[in-house]
Amino acid sequence: MTELPKTFDPADIESRWYAHWEANGLFRPERPDATPFTIVNPPPNVTGSLHIGHALDNTLQDIVIRYERLRGKDALWVVGTDHAGIATQMVVERQLNAQQQKRTDFTRDAFVAKVWEWKAESGGTITGQLRRLGCSMDWANERFTMDEGFSKAVVKTFVELHKRGLLYRDKRLVNWDPHFRSAISDLEVETVETKGGFWRFRYPLADGVTLADGSDHIVVATTRPETMLADMAVAVHPDDERYKAVIGKEILQPITGRRFKIVPDEHADPALGSGAVKITPGHDFNDFDVGKRAGFKAGDMLNMFDADANVVQTADGLIPDRFLGLHRFKRDGVDGAREAVVAEMKALGFLVPHVTKDKEGEEIFADFEPRTIQTPFGDRSNVVIEPWLTDQWYVDAEKLAVAPMQAVRDGAIEIVPKTWEKTFFNWMENIQPWCVSRQLWWGHQIPAWFDLNGKSYVAESEEDAVKLASAGSENRPVKIVSSFDPSIVDDANPFDYYLLSRDPDVLDTWFSSALWPFGTLGWPEQSDKLSRHYPNDLLISGFDILFFWDARMAMQGMEFMGEAPWKKLYLHGLVRAADGQKMSKSKGNVVDPLGLIDRFGADALRFFMAAMESQGRDVKMDEKRVEGYRNFATKLWNAARFLQSNGVTASTSHEAPAAALPVNRWIIAETVATVQAIDTALADLRFDAAANAIYHFVWDQFCDWYIELTKGAMDDETRAVAGWAFDQILVMLHPFMPFITEELWHLTGDRANALIVAQWPQALAAVDTDAQAEIDWLIRLVSAIRTARTELNVPPGAKLPMVVRDAAEETHRRLDRQGVALARLGRVESLTFGEPPAGGAAQIVVDEATFILPLAGVIDIAAEKTRLAKALAAAEKERDGLGGRLSNASFVEKAKPEAVAKAREDHAEKTAEAERLKAALERLG
Repeated sequence: MTELPKTFDPADIESRWYAHWEANGLFRPERPDATPFTIVNPPPNVTGSLHIGHALDNTLQDIVIRYERLRGKDALWVVGTDHAGIATQMVVERQLNAQQQKRTDFTRDAFVAKVWEWKAESGGTITGQLRRLGCSMDWANERFTMDEGFSKAVVKTFVELHKRGLLYRDKRLVNWDPHFRSAISDLEVETVETKGGFWRFRYPLADGVTLADGSDHIVVATTRPETMLADMAVAVHPDDERYKAVIGKEILQPITGRRFKIVPDEHADPALGSGAVKITPGHDFNDFDVGKRAGFKAGDMLNMFDADANVVQTADGLIPDRFLGLHRFKRDGVDGAREAVVAEMKALGFLVPHVTKDKEGEEIFADFEPRTIQTPFGDRSNVVIEPWLTDQWYVDAEKLAVAPMQAVRDGAIEIVPKTWEKTFFNWMENIQPWCVSRQLWWGHQIPAWFDLNGKSYVAESEEDAVKLASAGSENRPVKIVSSFDPSIVDDANPFDYYLLSRDPDVLDTWFSSALWPFGTLGWPEQSDKLSRHYPNDLLISGFDILFFWDARMAMQGMEFMGEAPWKKLYLHGLVRAADGQKMSKSKGNVVDPLGLIDRFGADALRFFMAAMESQGRDVKMDEKRVEGYRNFATKLWNAARFLQSNGVTASTSHEAPAAALPVNRWIIAETVATVQAIDTALADLRFDAAANAIYHFVWDQFCDWYIELTKGAMDDETRAVAGWAFDQILVMLHPFMPFITEELWHLTGDRANALIVAQWPQALAAVDTDAQAEIDWLIRLVSAIRTARTELNVPPGAKLPMVVRDAAEETHRRLDRQGVALARLGRVESLTFGEPPAGGAAQIVVDEATFILPLAGVIDIAAEKTRLAKALAAAEKERDGLGGRLSNASFVEKAKPEAVAKAREDHAEKTAEAERLKAALERLG
């Protein structure tokens, strides 16, 4: 046993022990006959760095996996990273740009090779940071969504879904990022409030038709005037009396001359603007739905932008040449399509100006009404996302959603907290087709080959695609070409061949990560590992990826494995700034978890995350509390030093030692109760309850009371019990604070095994309720004495006599047994029974007995009463003033929420202070 240093260095301990655990394979000890327990980590982007959300998510997972490992299970925590298509391609392109190069300077294969080079050099940042957090993952079997085995699973899934009719190609609107020239997912779209405008235009009615009021036009309003070049209809509400007579009549678009109908649709709100809405189904998600209801086929909808968001000719050829090639917006000082359309409509007399008045009442005319617009931006490109009509691959999510919904209803999947079930069902019941193709180079290239007519052949390999195509090749040999571009097809007569070219697109990264629970276990190959660890036992995830990842894993798992991928889904909240705001770089309130680890240690940050994780609530960041848990670690360290200095060593038994002394029987009972509390809390995934149970046991019962009660009385029995109880503390605390507990485990005794693979305490020791009751009584009595002394300004060094009145026989016996401890801890000079001497005294009631501390000659009683009365009056005044504010409905409704919360907090504090001062006054009689 090594003597403990006076202080501990978290950085030294953390780096040393993590390296030891990993090098010795202790994250995955061989336990072939043990009950398996499996979780998978949400694979972080290979480009990523540890953020505070990762810290919460992975801390909770590590607590669970360490706990189950200590309980003797074959605990597997699958680890890996996601190839992060757009994010990774962007990082590598930026590196090329810095070298005056761009992606298109290379062939696709050459560029992908550069991405792999980048991954080898820089792609492990976040995995190193997860190690710093203490994550005990199965690093020996780390996976990557682009590794060979996982890629095989991705291709297999795509082909099988296509064979089953659950994956198809379709023309629909997507979130198009003109910077990356790719479709992106909803998760990669960030809505930002921007300054924009509301333009109003007159659209003339065709063929001399007029409205009921004689108008020969309809006024439409839009925030995107440029898209009118691809308008296909004007929608009005079917019950709007102003337009009923012209439904089905035609409008003449002023610039293009295109004629289109007025269609009835409830999307048009009669109370908004003119009640008439221009419909551009190729560039607006709502308009797309209106267009479909009006009978437009997706293939007939007009698209007026190319992949860079520049104006191109529509299928009907009606956009005037002067608009072609213009970017949708003004950029680099050059007017775009928006400015050009507005200018032409104004010149033609079809712009309805926005009219306001100045202070003198004079009218002011403007081209548009200023508006704050909710605008979609690409979260990485920071350009405005364009709803764009294009051909993409889609998964029939509606059919795949049926089985997961039933699994939740049947209890095969338990969602915790249960309140998330309603959200889950609402989304799944209204699920849309899932666009899974992306126009990138980095990712899983889609296993589909097209012929010159656009017919696709979906196959797991090029050879299989050739076989499929041969049946319809009209006896021409099938030839694979990289492109149908004539400059690529270099044969003298390419039509001697049946040409196939592979789809250049790649799959959405969520498609591959949806296979994570079984793809990481070797599927589609069958193995003992797959059958043993699928389904997983638990998934811990942020609620923000419930649909992007969790629901899709459920879909794919049930489709391909026949059962839910995990038995339980735990959804935690977000980590927010101290004031409750969402963290963002723009607000400057982002907290770096690595910085917190540098300052306070990983154990302190982990314990903070666990203690603050309450089901259904977000975590508010509080560095003071992280610091507080660093102090908790210090208290544990000092307790170990005290025990060591008193000859306490590691326990030689997993079972509780025999004990005769009440204080030892008490600490054994409290230890058992704490084990039970942690077991119950973690079974229910109540991380805060589990953390608080071990915290209060260590800080209050063990360090504050047990050590105090046993000072100067360390006999052999007490040493054995203290050593056993401290060992149990280290094991129970290990899932939350793995580093300091492992260090103390070895410094306090010669151990055969590391703590990480020790045995979890069994809550089987007989609980001595009599001893518990006696020591609890002693603690309450000493606490009351200390409180009274503090409140009445009794000098700390003063020893006081104590007179006991109305004591029952049991209290007499307890005072006999605990008299020495009471005298030392309560600074009691003498103990008598009966009536106290005349003069002021503090009276304390514990159970049936009254304990009286005579104060004559110790304090100035009259002055003390005056002081307490004055303080009580001040506290009551502040309490009542705050109460008056809080009872004022106007204040509660109109004040900022944080101001109301602060007032309530202050009111509670002053109420408690007034009650404490009143009790102190009453003690003096």
